[in-house]
Amino acid sequence: MDSRFRGNDGMDSRFRGNDGNMITRRQFIKAGIVGGAALTAAGLFYSRGLKEAPGSAVPPGLTSAGRTIIAAIVPAVLAGPLPASGEARSRAIAQTVDGVAVAVAGLSAAAQKELAELFVLLDIAPARALLGLWPGWEAAPAAEVAAFLQGWRESRLELLRSAYAALHDLVLGAWYGNPDNWPAIGYPGPAEILR
Repeated sequence: MDSRFRGNDGMDSRFRGNDGNMITRRQFIKAGIVGGAALTAAGLFYSRGLKEAPGSAVPPGLTSAGRTIIAAIVPAVLAGPLPASGEARSRAIAQTVDGVAVAVAGLSAAAQKELAELFVLLDIAPARALLGLWPGWEAAPAAEVAAFLQGWRESRLELLRSAYAALHDLVLGAWYGNPDNWPAIGYPGPAEILR
């Protein structure tokens, strides 16, 4: 055994608890059972999140949970260009969510699967808490969602930065892909092809 891990008694320190005592077989088995139960629960939530909604209830590309998550993210990402309040704001958010659903439906099967896994993860409350956002998406204030996304953007973990980039780019692509938003940025639309 490598001498770096040996304690004064010659035992491997990697198998010691926080108090310096050896982890007992009973503690090891309990931890295995708790871990197995957690993985089983996560698998059940995962499979529940990937089930399809009935027919026309949710357009292709996003589950209802994914739509709720995107609807909470839109005001954080589009804080400047989004209408301030009222019916125009609600309509703009709904159009952007629909645009994201269309974009997701057009992605490869592998990319759709990865996004579905991300939305399932973001929908599970304990996972959200570990990732930095506790309240449900419907109740989360835009400022808290923005701080959550900023934490992912600046994370040391490439996986979180990639997830941030995917969510950010999907929302911006859906917003600026909508012809209703082009006049605000001075975009005349695609050039017409002369025949």
